[in-house]
Amino acid sequence: MIDGKKVLYSGMQATGNLTLGNYLGALKNWVTLSDEYECFYGVVDMHSITVRQDPAELRKRARNLLTLYIAAGLDPKKNCIYYQSHVSGHAELAWILNCYTYMGELNRMTQFKDKSAKHADNINAGLFTYPVLMASDILLYQADVVPVGIDQRQHLELTRDVAERFNSIYGDVFTVPEAYYGKAGAKIMSLQNPEKKMSKSDENPNASIYLMDDPDTIMRKFKRAVTDSEACICYRDEQPGVRNLLDIYCACTGKTPDEAVAEFEGKGYGDLKVAVGESVVSVLKPLQDRYAELSKDKAYIDSVIKENAEKANYYAMKTLRKVQKKVGFPEKVR
Repeated sequence: MIDGKKVLYSGMQATGNLTLGNYLGALKNWVTLSDEYECFYGVVDMHSITVRQDPAELRKRARNLLTLYIAAGLDPKKNCIYYQSHVSGHAELAWILNCYTYMGELNRMTQFKDKSAKHADNINAGLFTYPVLMASDILLYQADVVPVGIDQRQHLELTRDVAERFNSIYGDVFTVPEAYYGKAGAKIMSLQNPEKKMSKSDENPNASIYLMDDPDTIMRKFKRAVTDSEACICYRDEQPGVRNLLDIYCACTGKTPDEAVAEFEGKGYGDLKVAVGESVVSVLKPLQDRYAELSKDKAYIDSVIKENAEKANYYAMKTLRKVQKKVGFPEKVR
């Protein structure tokens, strides 16, 4: 708890370009949480280097992501928006937690298996211990709640297990975090393969809508979106492509699936695709305009980076000093 509020932690990797799925599924909902929670939102650039990165590009993408957080509506006075790499406590706590995490637990992580298959030439120790760094991210700020998708539940369970194990040895040190299941964000699927999530790492550029796509690009991608041969605009699992378009339309307009289906009664897939594309353009334009404005204000973004890093370090060090004392590290002479 900070000032009577529960603490919420989340973050995104500074790799690739954020998609419409990232925005509608997570970022848009983050904006509504700061009144209820003390929120820490990391640009988790340390996680990014488990895969080889171009250094200049990583720095650029990290700044772009932090700027996007603000452009999306996150107020840096209400939310702590910071670079993970600017808080050394993440790495220091991760090392300690490594010593309280079992190999068998890490071997069971499905994301490690998936990423190892994708990057067989670079199966490094960081990729294996990635969930421990994630546990450090969460526990460092004594987070009460963590928004999670299906692919992150396993990591949160590991975080809880490690926190409970440490607490059983040393007493009440860590807050054991709960999964946050607030208002569900829209689950946006690939425009080319609606059986899988829209992803910023998809090799097919037509599969994803990126937040900085211009209107012409957005409309073109939707016109190429996969549907089916049924020529019926219905909201059902048997038509995943059409259902996905309706989900996007509803997320952008606030309409229910039933209202959307009624609106397109008697119309064709072409009409649906144009309407969905236009709704996405209208949602993204204010974000894109604000992003362009913020990107020109280097002094302001620099001040956010500095002030929020100081805030994050303050809370991180409170936890880290406590943990270091518990495990027996000598206190620093001041």
